[in-house]
Amino acid sequence: MKNKVVLITGCSTGIGRALSLRFQKSNFTVYATSRNSKDIKDLEDCGIKTDQLDVNDGDDIDRVVNTILSQEEGIDVLINNAGFAVMGPMAEISTDNIRMQLETNVISIASMCKAVIPGMIERKEGTIVNIGSISGLLTTPFSGIYCASKAAVHAMSDAMRMELAPFNIRVLTVQPGAIKSSFGNTASKSVAGYGNNSDSYYSPITEAIQQRAVSSQENPTSVEEFSEKLIAEILFGTKEIVRIGRMSKYLPFIAKWLPRGLIDKMLSAKFSLSKL
Repeated sequence: MKNKVVLITGCSTGIGRALSLRFQKSNFTVYATSRNSKDIKDLEDCGIKTDQLDVNDGDDIDRVVNTILSQEEGIDVLINNAGFAVMGPMAEISTDNIRMQLETNVISIASMCKAVIPGMIERKEGTIVNIGSISGLLTTPFSGIYCASKAAVHAMSDAMRMELAPFNIRVLTVQPGAIKSSFGNTASKSVAGYGNNSDSYYSPITEAIQQRAVSSQENPTSVEEFSEKLIAEILFGTKEIVRIGRMSKYLPFIAKWLPRGLIDKMLSAKFSLSKL
């Protein structure tokens, strides 16, 4: 796969960083990006090209893509990994946070794809990898807007997969389970104030809200194992949807086969809603 070019967003930690290093070992020309360029400066020592990229800034997206295209024949693989999680009860999440969640997790992916698709169509080849989540399949309390954003990623990927197939462009949807990363720390910040907020309707079950924020870091799969399996699927697989990581098979099974009422009862008990 020498001389193939991959562009990856959200490479400061976790999945994005691990994928950058693994692609580099597979002889790809890797362009790793992050909102803060200082967070990925060390990747340059491994022969990885880096650039600052705010995926919520359309001009920034165009700048990065045009820079790559000025240096390479094209972008062979785009991995839309950048994202974060807003946690908390839907009734109490601010509209600004809802908007930020959707802009980063959904709109930015559409924008990144729109920037690279014309070049892929011209070359009649390319792969787009959108990182969704099993949370987009099984909605849990206190993660409604995050789950909604990932469900939207899955829907967009389904549409693009069909629309781009005539141009020999593959669209792969990845639905990770629990993967070890800084995800839990970031999610925890969005609910950090609940312990001191007596005005919240949910203050009696603050611990349950915080538990949901860090649940993805309970006995998680390593990013190294995740990246190894994902790159193998990108290079040699034929699946449209890939699930990797702890709980990535179990939770979708529950969502598909258990009655919704039973699922509600189970999750309400797990996250202490029955105590309100």
